[in-house]
Amino acid sequence: MKYILIFIIALTQLLALTNLEVAQKSEDMMSGFGDATSTMQMTLINAAGQKKVRSMKMQVLEGEDEDKSLMEFLTPADVKGTKFLSYEHVNKDDDQWLYLPALKRIKRIASKNKSGAFMGSEFSYEDLSAFNVKKYIYEEGQAPLKDGLYIIQSKPLSKYSGYTKLLSYIDAKTFLVKKIEYFDRKKELLKSAIFEDYQHFPNVYRIGKITMKNIQNDKTTILVWTNQKIRTGLKAKNFHKRYLK
Repeated sequence: MKYILIFIIALTQLLALTNLEVAQKSEDMMSGFGDATSTMQMTLINAAGQKKVRSMKMQVLEGEDEDKSLMEFLTPADVKGTKFLSYEHVNKDDDQWLYLPALKRIKRIASKNKSGAFMGSEFSYEDLSAFNVKKYIYEEGQAPLKDGLYIIQSKPLSKYSGYTKLLSYIDAKTFLVKKIEYFDRKKELLKSAIFEDYQHFPNVYRIGKITMKNIQNDKTTILVWTNQKIRTGLKAKNFHKRYLK
């Protein structure tokens, strides 16, 4: 009995991680891919259950202090050719641009507008930025552990964020995010995202599906990634603003 008790205490101490430590381990599981390409399907579902489906291609480049991503809509015809370019910084607000082919112009997304909806979806421009622990303040103390999930609370550092806090549910074994709850500026639950179908590459994971449910308007957006490849040789020049046109 004594040895069982010692084992339980030791196991508890092993699992006793702070909110920041859990977040860092989770980020580490998704970092180190270098660059990635994929195709994406975005399904928009309104409150009545009606669906709209869009297809896209995606390119991502990792950097020490700046990640870059380029998304291009392929179908349907009304959004074909629309492109979204994002430079995701660690120590300052991201730079983001949207190319609208019908107008043949590039629209810069101002920092104060990052909480706006992306292309009519339930994802905001803010949601599309790569996760980085340095962009948040974490609740001090040990991260709560319930039903095999760490539940960590964080607050965005950006004054332009549309959220007052996030609750992240992270698998205690894999440190992969399973769910995130987003609270609006009124501190009320706004959205809930379910993360599924992770794909395991050598030393890194890539997300396969995110279901974003808006609690307040009953709309849902589903993102599904396919044909994922990493370390394809993409360079910074592939993410220049000239590629938007």
